[in-house]
Amino acid sequence: MDCYAVLGQPVAHSRSPRIHGLFAAQSGAALSYKAIEVAPEQLAHKLLELHAAGYLGFNLTLPHKAAAVVLCEELGERAERAGAVNTLIRTAAGWRGDNTDGIGLVRDLLHNLGVTIAGKRVLVLGAGGAARGILEPLLAQQPAELVISGRNPWKPEELAAAFKTLGLVRPCTHYALKGDRYDLILNATSAGHGGEVPRLPEELFAPGALAYDLNYGPAAEPFLRWARGQGAARCADGMGMLVEQAAESFLLWRGQRPDTAPVLAALRSS
Repeated sequence: MDCYAVLGQPVAHSRSPRIHGLFAAQSGAALSYKAIEVAPEQLAHKLLELHAAGYLGFNLTLPHKAAAVVLCEELGERAERAGAVNTLIRTAAGWRGDNTDGIGLVRDLLHNLGVTIAGKRVLVLGAGGAARGILEPLLAQQPAELVISGRNPWKPEELAAAFKTLGLVRPCTHYALKGDRYDLILNATSAGHGGEVPRLPEELFAPGALAYDLNYGPAAEPFLRWARGQGAARCADGMGMLVEQAAESFLLWRGQRPDTAPVLAALRSS
C-alpha cells in the first residue's frame, strides 16, 4: 500500500488524514495517510527513517515548513520563492519540496467563494511564513493593489523587496493602514491561536468586502468576529484553502486532482 502522512507538532488535530482518505475513495487508490507527530529537532532524522520505510510523500504543518527547506534534495520554484515547504515528494535519494498553500488559497477564493481578485485592493495581515507562501499566486491575479502589513515595518519591507519582480507590494505597519479601504483582507497572522486579533485601525473594509482567515476552526474566530463587527460583508475561514492545497499535493503525488467540492462539504457538515 502507498504510504503518505502529515508531519507536525502538534498534529493530532489535523484534518488531513480524513481529507486524503476521501480523495483516495474518489480515485479508488489504495493508500495509507497518517498524522505523525515529529519534534523540530527530530525532523531530519524522521525524514530519513520514513524514506527508508518507503513513504512516498508528506504534507508539513507547523513548525516544519521553513526548516524543511534545507532538508530537501530538490526545491520547486514555489517553495524556493516562499522559503517554505508544505509538500514533500519522494525522490530516489531524498525529497523534493514544493509549496501548494498559495495556489490552494487562490483556488478557494476564485472557485469556492466566487471572489474576483483582479483589479481589487487586497490587504495581507502578517509578514511571516504564511504570508510569504501566498504572495506569488495573489500577485499573479493582478490585484489593483497588494498591501502587506505587520506590527513593525521591517518584515513587510523585506517581503516587498523579495517579490518586487512579480509585482508591486506596498509594505506598511498596521497603524499606517488608517484611512485605507480594502476589498479583500487576509489574516495570515497566528494571533487567533491565542484568541487575539492584530491591533488594527477601524473601517478597513470597503463595501462588499471579504474577510478571510488562513486558519480554520477556533483559531479563525477572533479575527472573523472582529471583521463582522467592522462591517465585513462576507467572512470565511481557511478550511477551503486546507482542502484545495491538499488536492494540489495529491496531484503532485498521484498525477490526479481530486474533486474538492464534496470533500469540503463533508468537512463542513461535520
